[in-house]
Amino acid sequence: MSNTDGFIEEVTEEVRREKLYGYLRRYGWIGVLAVLLIVGGAAWNEYRAAQDRAAAEATGDALLDALNEEDAAARTEQIAALTAEGSSAAVVELLKAASLQENGDVAAAMSVLDGLAVNPDVPQMYRDLAAFKAALLPADDSAARLARLEDLAKPGAPFRLLALEQIAFAQLDQGNADAAIATLQSIVEDAAVGRDLRDRAQTLMVALGEPIPDTQTE
Repeated sequence: MSNTDGFIEEVTEEVRREKLYGYLRRYGWIGVLAVLLIVGGAAWNEYRAAQDRAAAEATGDALLDALNEEDAAARTEQIAALTAEGSSAAVVELLKAASLQENGDVAAAMSVLDGLAVNPDVPQMYRDLAAFKAALLPADDSAARLARLEDLAKPGAPFRLLALEQIAFAQLDQGNADAAIATLQSIVEDAAVGRDLRDRAQTLMVALGEPIPDTQTE
């Protein structure tokens, strides 16, 4: 009886092996393809990473060459000729705007910064910085500039307190010292204000004849 059981088990095991080999012959190519895709994908990702690194290094070298150019006009032309993507593109655009402003072309600098501020392909932090720097540019339309700053001074905005400081300066330019003092006081009393900004605001308040508010120092 035991010989019969052993024979049946051997036959059963042989049938299982035949089925397994059959499955491998029929579907084994899928596993091979999966391995090739995984290996090929890893190689492609490494290639793309190397390409991105090379592009970033080339952009950095070109930026350094441009920034080392002593002639302002030539420097602006070199920066304007650069192309980049992502964060590198944002840095290039910010430097381009700064160079244009240095050359006295405020309108062109404003155009570059406004374009960067609404570009969805760059990180939000650079878009916010571009909007703030655009608001800092001198403008004939003081009301429009003040409106830009007020938009940047909304609660939760990343450059809110710095925008408030610029609003205070704008209010002083308009001869509205009381409004400027109120704005400066809101800066001093803000829980998120840093020491340097608070000191600047307090110094300006004292210069305007306003006593320093009794606030807790850092």
